[in-house]
Amino acid sequence: MSRLLVLQHLEREGPGLFVNIAEERGFSVTIFRLDLGDSLPELRNGDLLLVLGGPMGIRDIGTSTYPWLIEEVRLIKKALNQGVGLIGVCLGAQLLAYAAGGDVELLQEETSRQPLAEIGWDYIFPQSLKNKSKLTAFLSQPFPVLHWHGDRIILPNIAKLIASSSRCKEQLFSIGSLAYGLQFHVEIVDEMVKTWISEDQKFISSALGVDGQPILKQQQKEFGIKTLDSRLKFLNVLFDLLN
Repeated sequence: MSRLLVLQHLEREGPGLFVNIAEERGFSVTIFRLDLGDSLPELRNGDLLLVLGGPMGIRDIGTSTYPWLIEEVRLIKKALNQGVGLIGVCLGAQLLAYAAGGDVELLQEETSRQPLAEIGWDYIFPQSLKNKSKLTAFLSQPFPVLHWHGDRIILPNIAKLIASSSRCKEQLFSIGSLAYGLQFHVEIVDEMVKTWISEDQKFISSALGVDGQPILKQQQKEFGIKTLDSRLKFLNVLFDLLN
């Protein structure tokens, strides 16, 4: 049986819809809570490694607060070298880029050049429709996704940029044929987003102001259920590419 190995960094950012797709496809799913002291898994052929999000970042690598980040980057490098399928989401995408020679910087507002996080639902669009890949074909129609990040990724030279948003260019990329980085969230379900809105007030206010929480609640009502089918289809395309 193929294994989905999930690296999770805090309670509120779980795998969500990834588990639905994996179990439908016959994967066994094992979650490793690095923040709770779980050891990293040993990789084998046929595995799919899923690296989830979290409020920590590349600048925290090597600090005493998140000592497991160093080992996590080593595991990602090992997955790339062994040809193990890998999906990085938000922080996971940043760690994937970093492991391949990239970096991050604070996301800035275009006019003022002041740091400004990208939070809330917005569309991503492909870099080029000339690319005939399955993902590009899927993105030929507007695809709304949830954003929740304060950094932008500086891609390594070996990465291929696939899609961008209006605020952040580096939204979806690949490294080789078996590793994909998603700066956005397609895995979310309503209860997850409700928890994020409740627990991440300071971060939300920094980007959206004092009305940020009600804004996000309204966006979730508008987009959460409406986009469920398209998000599941996107995840199925991603799994097709990695199987």
